[in-house]
Amino acid sequence: MLHVLMAKEECITQACNIAKDTSKLRNRKTCPTSEKNQIFPNPSKNTHYPPEDDSQASNGMSAHWSNRGRISTSEEPSPRLLPFLLMVGLSFSTRLYKITEPPHVCWDETHFGKMGSYYINRTFFFDVHPPLGKMLIGLAGYMTGYDGTFPFIKPGDKYEHHSYWGMRGFCAVLGSFLPIFAYFIVLELSRSHTAALITAILLIFDTGCITISQYILLDPILMFFIMGAVLSMVKFNQQRHRPFTAPWWLWLVLTGVNLAGALGVKFVGLFVILLVGLNTVSDLWRLLGDLSLSLVDVAKHLLARVAGLILLPLFFYISIFAIHFVVLNKSGPGDGFFSSAFQSRLIGNNLHNASMPEYLAYGSTITIKNLRIAGGYLHSHWHLYPEGVGAKQQQVTAYLHKDYNNLWLVHRHDVNNSQSGANDLVRHGDIIRLEHKETTRNLHSHLHEAPLTKKHFQVTGYGINGTGDTNDLWQIEVCGGRKGDLVKVLRSKVRFLHRATGCVLYSSGKTLPKWGWEQVEMTCSPYLKETPSSQWNIEDHINPKLPNISLSVLKPHFLEILLESHIVMIRGNSGLKPKDNEMNSKPWHWPINYQGLRFSGVNETEYRVYLLGNPVVWWINLASLGLYLIMVAVASIALHRGVSVDQKRREHSSVLMRGGGLLLLGWLLHYAPFYTMGRILYYHHYFPAMLFSTMLTGITLDILLKSADLLLRPPYCDWLQRIGQILLVFSVLYSFCLFHPLTYGMTGPLAHEPGSSMAGLKWMDSWEF
Repeated sequence: MLHVLMAKEECITQACNIAKDTSKLRNRKTCPTSEKNQIFPNPSKNTHYPPEDDSQASNGMSAHWSNRGRISTSEEPSPRLLPFLLMVGLSFSTRLYKITEPPHVCWDETHFGKMGSYYINRTFFFDVHPPLGKMLIGLAGYMTGYDGTFPFIKPGDKYEHHSYWGMRGFCAVLGSFLPIFAYFIVLELSRSHTAALITAILLIFDTGCITISQYILLDPILMFFIMGAVLSMVKFNQQRHRPFTAPWWLWLVLTGVNLAGALGVKFVGLFVILLVGLNTVSDLWRLLGDLSLSLVDVAKHLLARVAGLILLPLFFYISIFAIHFVVLNKSGPGDGFFSSAFQSRLIGNNLHNASMPEYLAYGSTITIKNLRIAGGYLHSHWHLYPEGVGAKQQQVTAYLHKDYNNLWLVHRHDVNNSQSGANDLVRHGDIIRLEHKETTRNLHSHLHEAPLTKKHFQVTGYGINGTGDTNDLWQIEVCGGRKGDLVKVLRSKVRFLHRATGCVLYSSGKTLPKWGWEQVEMTCSPYLKETPSSQWNIEDHINPKLPNISLSVLKPHFLEILLESHIVMIRGNSGLKPKDNEMNSKPWHWPINYQGLRFSGVNETEYRVYLLGNPVVWWINLASLGLYLIMVAVASIALHRGVSVDQKRREHSSVLMRGGGLLLLGWLLHYAPFYTMGRILYYHHYFPAMLFSTMLTGITLDILLKSADLLLRPPYCDWLQRIGQILLVFSVLYSFCLFHPLTYGMTGPLAHEPGSSMAGLKWMDSWEF
């Protein structure tokens, strides 16, 4: 104990000597004073520590001094108590204020609130996102008295007596942690309380971050796990000088858990996984170059990271789906997106513990399901193809839900155009005719091109009451079968070859326009290669004249349904295309705050909420991105040319390039990929990237203000720094006061009308409040 105290005393003495030497070079006095209760430390007294130098040992033998004479950063910075408590109070109060307003469904609450209800009722549904976020919403509702009976039909529906505050409050609490996480991340990366406080203030008073945290949405849950993963990663990096200790393992495990949480909410979590992965590769490369470590030590580090950042997140992620499948065990609106075998495990589904005739027979009523994931059921309805889209005959589509219009009657066609007995079984190679039960039209194809897949032929409904022509005839083939093989219900993969054209019945997976009710395009493909899109199985089979067998043997095992659910989600995401006349936000709109998103209300009599970032915060973030690049370029050129700089400038350069570089990479990874996406995009997709941009702003502005002594001598440089901080905080607060009605709701005249609370604040014509 004594030698530790002596070492600490020696370190403090040497640090003070360096401070004195530096102050002499600058001709000003530097005295350490207590700053615990100052919101912004006095500029002339603010000690700024660099991130840990890579030259420090990585095997637990950290030195007090690196070979460059820098102070060791094994002591983690601690938050200043009063400013920290004030920050926490402001963060929670701004998010929880008016949490029950408006008392009706807002924007995507109609989806995620409904899905929370499904978990409470244990009803299976389909969504393009992984289940963790919806499970947590459902759990929060259940724990706060919500019974899962509110229908969440459309935005604007009144909640009335239903307990919805718990689900909103849960999202708001997670959103309240975002400024706190950002504070600690910036504090770790910059060792500057000022930079951390600037970041926290920008996020606390951002109207967009508040709005998106106050409703039943996945975004605050996703951002909570993203920021948790980044904070854990940064904390883990700070433990590099004492590997395999309890704190080292703690932050490694927390990083993995948060990565699983982020991916378990949305696939956007892959971006933070990539960020952590790149950081880990860089860290391992550094360890490999450390000659003080043996290859065995490097292998231990590698295995620890594989366990903590791959195997552990994978275990948690799979566990999320295991819980999801156990809880949602009742048939619901998502059944039709999945295979017949998947549906057989759902209580209430017609395939659950079902029995039906084993072999397909003539005279049976059937449904035919495509084997392509989300390929749909063969479907028709009374509507015709519009003028200019092939022949103006009855539409035939693939429909993802169970419906009466999915039912077809099986008839056999012989050379005399007559039908055989109803009890005859269908065999491989038979020529059949499929009659739509509701409309009595025959399944038909011809040489007209398909609506969307132009190299395929159109499929229609033609004829009436069993009459038609030769284009109604199809040859059924059992995949891998031989002539005479019987068609097994659910188990046989079959194809339908059109006799007249030689094409094969095909589900393209493309979504038809509104005239096709946004159902899936059905075609006849001239390409005869066997693919899931051209393969079908008989799902429902009704024939009272045949004996039934149990279908319980069809239930799939866990890995099968896990794989299938991911394929369905991925294809569902890729199918989210902009609809006719639907506004599609562009990625370049987002950083400039070009256009917000209406959460509630349209006219002056309605309670209006509009998602829009605080303009001052967002435009400062945008300017800081450019400023950061300029500052890094200047610092890099100066160092490259060997310009003599003091310790403070070297520290600033280190923070900019290491801490700022990590945040810039995080911003790019969470923003740039959206330029490559073909799916529909919304303004709220930018918010994870905005968090990284704001943290980068905190570091950039802090170093910029601390560089005032390049222009002015003390004490004027200190005054300039203090004035800059005050102006920054004042402008953010003033902008928040102006635009807070967008967040907390407003009624009365619109912004362009006299007497509006937002009069004169429509700074951009694209803002729609």
